[in-house]
Amino acid sequence: MKFGGTSVADLEKIRNVAAHVRREVEAGHQVSVVVSAMAGKTNELVGWCEEACEDYDAAEYDAVVASGELVTAGLLAMTLQGMGIKARSWAGWQAPVKTDGAHGRARIMDIPPENLAAFLDDGGVNVIAGFQGIGPDGRVTTLGRGGSDTSAVAVAAALGARCDIYTDVDGVYTTDPRIDSRARRLEKITYEEMLELASLGAKVLQTRSVELAMTWKVPLRVRSSFDAPDAPSQVTEDGKGPGTLVCEEDEIVEQQVVSGIAYSRDEAQVAIRKVKDKPGVSASIFGPLAGAGISVDMIVQNVSADGEFANLTFTVPRGDLKKALKALEAEKDNIGFEEIASSSSVAKVSVVGIGMRSHAGVAAKMFQVLSEKGINIEAITTSEIKVSVLIDEAYTELAIRALHSAYGLDAE
Repeated sequence: MKFGGTSVADLEKIRNVAAHVRREVEAGHQVSVVVSAMAGKTNELVGWCEEACEDYDAAEYDAVVASGELVTAGLLAMTLQGMGIKARSWAGWQAPVKTDGAHGRARIMDIPPENLAAFLDDGGVNVIAGFQGIGPDGRVTTLGRGGSDTSAVAVAAALGARCDIYTDVDGVYTTDPRIDSRARRLEKITYEEMLELASLGAKVLQTRSVELAMTWKVPLRVRSSFDAPDAPSQVTEDGKGPGTLVCEEDEIVEQQVVSGIAYSRDEAQVAIRKVKDKPGVSASIFGPLAGAGISVDMIVQNVSADGEFANLTFTVPRGDLKKALKALEAEKDNIGFEEIASSSSVAKVSVVGIGMRSHAGVAAKMFQVLSEKGINIEAITTSEIKVSVLIDEAYTELAIRALHSAYGLDAE
């Protein structure tokens, strides 16, 4: 069971989490819990690090920032003990969650299960501080934003368990219910679809945790921590239950052609105009961006009629736009472009569905629907199970509602 920051934001909510844990214990399950820091605490700790020293040491940063989860783990273990449940907290290094040495963005290498399994077998509940581990040098490491989801999936894989991710929504929806009130909660979704949705802007699960679950075949269930903990919400033997189950494709009997509509407003568009169309020109553009640590997403290239010049348009994360423009301007003589333009008033809208593999016309319908609404497409990218388009940000909600209806996702 994994509980995020909003689920453990104060002592009242921690008591609510403890009640959820008690329900599973009383149902006869062995339970391990992974917790995040209380909502807002990580940001506060990061702020203190930045105030203490502008050029802080990454290892000491991890030592400070990892403390947020330790507080939550200890408080939850105490609360469970007060309910008469045997429980103890575990820091990442105690479990142990072994990682590489990349402070602030460490990757989990191994979780030897002996310590955690022994406490479970002795009738206890493990309460594990998420987001953290121990590096090869014995120093505390942190996994980066969303690392507690990754911790939870990794612990589940080590123990051969199912992983229930408790959050502030009651499952994965066909689109953002705040934009389209007709959005439906999905009972099941494949790892691949969830991975696409997570990478395309859906905030329910972190991409790394879904990748890990898919690799180790860990069943994931997204549930709400704000449901009544004593509600009859157990997962039955046939796998049915509350929330949304993220699972393998063959576990879904009736697969929709399209499962969801995702969107991201965290996009910026860069257009490089009139560069020589010759071998190596793309490398001269995208090499400096890679060197600056900037991810490029959608890329469109248009070549002039005489084949001499090309225009390249691509997208970068909105927060990286200034850095991207600076890196490109520094290479202007090497790239040889005539003009560079940019815009941050764009959004990416994506249609996702594993059923696309066996159904033609999904992209055509998307383009037709947007055309009928007068929405211009500025760039397109596709994969086997998704089509993404870049549009004017002002039309984001209109596009989502129109596509959601067109693919029958709002049907009862």
